[in-house]
Formats: sequence, structure tokens, C-alpha cells
Amino acid sequence: MTDAMEVFDRRAVRRHRDRAAGRFDAFDYLFREVADRLADRLDDIRRRFPMALDVGAHGGVLRRALGGRGGIETLVETDLSPALAARAGTKFALCADEEALPFADGSFDLVLSCLSLHWVNDLPGTLVQLRRALKPDGLLLCALAGGDTLVELRRAFLEAESEIEGGASPHTAPLADVREMGGLLQRAGFALPVVDSDTITVTHGDMFALMRDLRGMGETNASLTRRRSLTRRATMFAAAERYTELYGDRDNEGRIPATFQILTLTAWAPDAAQPKPLRPGSAGARLADALGVDEKPAGEKAAPAGKEGED
Repeated sequence: MTDAMEVFDRRAVRRHRDRAAGRFDAFDYLFREVADRLADRLDDIRRRFPMALDVGAHGGVLRRALGGRGGIETLVETDLSPALAARAGTKFALCADEEALPFADGSFDLVLSCLSLHWVNDLPGTLVQLRRALKPDGLLLCALAGGDTLVELRRAFLEAESEIEGGASPHTAPLADVREMGGLLQRAGFALPVVDSDTITVTHGDMFALMRDLRGMGETNASLTRRRSLTRRATMFAAAERYTELYGDRDNEGRIPATFQILTLTAWAPDAAQPKPLRPGSAGARLADALGVDEKPAGEKAAPAGKEGED
């Protein structure tokens, strides 16, 4: 029940995170913002989750945002990067691969993930693992980058490379589409799945500042089809110039925007006590009565009560 395509170089993902771990606090602003949004959603759920798992903890960003909310008594934190796992600094932090999680079925009341799952090759398989790790009626609450992330950077490099080198290579990773995620959650066996999309826009002085931040986050391109040789100097400067031409804010010293599309997944491990849709025809009240109209055969419009026959 997996789509085990090799899209990402997982060793490169780990290497990028290890490299970023030492100064991650200086570049974690996007993670902190998304973690705060996830924690706010947990506030809206009137449940306690004593045993929770954070997949891709990035040194404890989400733990700090939670601040004890959700009735969490134990939070197990994992990260693909040994350096980031160590940075979490708790006895429940460990290095673990999102694609091969070391947990028994029914271990957790809650599974969280903040901006980590978009680097997983076998996302359907990982979702199955997360569903199995949950107790019945346990909650999955995850955020990952969506397909519209860094559209500006992608276009700037595409046009610059095409002009300078006569071809283009991917400079940003392929990411999930919001329309696909609901289906993936259902295929993984989750109940009551909800997927929504938010956009966070961050401005930088130029493209090079953006790329420096991405490196500091550990979010540089790790796709298998990425360019392995150094990008030509002329291409880099042409891309930066094109970025500013296309998107620069002339009223704000030419600062450029960077779009991050954030997909938030909310779903539950199946349980017999969960609400289920009614069978067709089992409603106890007529819709026409609720709307105050006369019921008509299909294809005819119902007139408002008291208006039938008026000119």
C-alpha cells in the first residue's frame, strides 16, 4: 500500500539538517510560526493526549510552542538528523527515519509533525506507519510544505538557466498537492481527514539572502534530479536579477517575497465510537420543511411558502 518512488536523496536531507543544527535557532522562524499554528489548532480540540509523538522535531521547536497544551504528559521527539535530535536535549529524543519509525502499534494518543514529511519518499507508507502508531481514536496533526512553495525561486532559476545555459534543472524539490493529500490520508486508513492550505510570505533583501536562510533551515534542495555541479556564476546572478524584476517591491527597497504553502493535515485513527455519515434516506426531518418551501419533483424549482401562483 505504498508508492515507493525514490524522489529525494535521504542522505542529503540528513546531511543538510546536520549542517544546519549548530545555528538552527538563527533560521527557525518559519518552523516557529508553523509550530505556533499547530499548537493553536490543538487548543480547539477538547481532548487530552497523554502520550504524543513529534516526527521531525528539529531540536524541539514544536515542544516549545506546545507549552504543555493538549494534556501531553510524555512527548517523544524524533529527527532524521542525529545532530538535531541531540539538540532537543530531552531523554525522549531519538534519531529515527520517518520512513522506518521504531514504534509499536497503538503507542500514541497524538502524532504531530512540523515541516518534515515533505522530504519523505514513501509518504503513503509513512502515513500508514503513523496511523498504526496511534491508539484508536488517536489524532494526527501535521504540517508540511505544499507544491506552491518557493514558486518565485523556481521561476527565476528556470528562466535564467534557459537563457544562459539553454536548459534547466530543478532547484526546488517536488512537493505534495493539497488535492492529493486527502486521498492519501484515506488510503492510509485514517478517518475524518481534513486538509487545508495556508500561505506564509517572507521577504528578503535579495535571492541570495533567501538561499542563505534555506541553507540555515536545512531546507536546501535534496531531490535526486537536482544539479550536482556548481551553478554557473552568470546563471546565479541572472536568476537573482530575474527574481527582482519579476517580484521585487519597488516601494520597499526592492525586497523580494518568498512564498511558503503550508498544508495542514488533521485526521483520526479509526474507532467504532466515531461519528459516521447517515445512510441515504435515513434523515428524520424533511429539508423542504426546514427551508419553508413546498417539495417538488427533481427538475422543478420550489416556490417560497405563500408565494405559489403569484405573478
